[in-house]
Order: sequence, then structure tokens, then C-alpha cells
Amino acid sequence: MSEGESGSGDPNQRERRQTARIPLEMWVEETTDNERYFRRAGNLSRGGLRLDHTIPLPQGTVVNLTFTLPGDSTPVEVGGEIVSSAGPDDLRMGVKFVTVGPAAQAQIDAYLARVSTSK
Repeated sequence: MSEGESGSGDPNQRERRQTARIPLEMWVEETTDNERYFRRAGNLSRGGLRLDHTIPLPQGTVVNLTFTLPGDSTPVEVGGEIVSSAGPDDLRMGVKFVTVGPAAQAQIDAYLARVSTSK
């Protein structure tokens, strides 16, 4: 699941994601007011990402994310909000980017363009 995707599994529920997801594997540092985690991302889009193999945080939780995209050396820092959490047997959650600076957005866009054209 990624930004804006519901966890209901209802095929009649309208898809809210507005940009395509690109599968990838990378480590993401996630911090909240009180905690710090290292999580694995399973996909990335212009507006968010999915974190896999993790105990989900509640929807609405605000997080700060830092990650280095494959092939890049400069870390990307964004603010996000948990928009979907899977059930206790499905350890993943979707994060929507809510605070993205111009440089961070340019890095994400360049990466997505690079991997989209290489397929």
C-alpha cells in the first residue's frame, strides 16, 4: 500500500493515489516526536511511499523520513503522514508526503524519471 491507498480490500472503493508507484527496496529512517525507526520501503511515488515489514503506526501519525534513493548520494528529507495501515497480520503502511522541499521533490522526480525510462 502507498499514499492514499485504503486497506479495506473493497474493489468498489475509489483509488485515491494520484501518481504511479515504482517498486524499490531502500532503508528509510523514520522519526516521530519520541521515537526513531529504520524501515524498509517497498515502493515510491511522487507523493509518498509504502513501508514494508513493519508494525504499522496509527493512521494520521506525522513522521519525518530520511532516505537515500538508489544511485544517489544526497539524503532526501520529507515530512509525511500515515494514510494507510494494514491489519496486524500484514505488516506495512502507506505514507503520504506532506512536507517536501523543492530540492527533495526534484531528487524524487529525477529518480522516478530515471527508473521509468530504464524499463
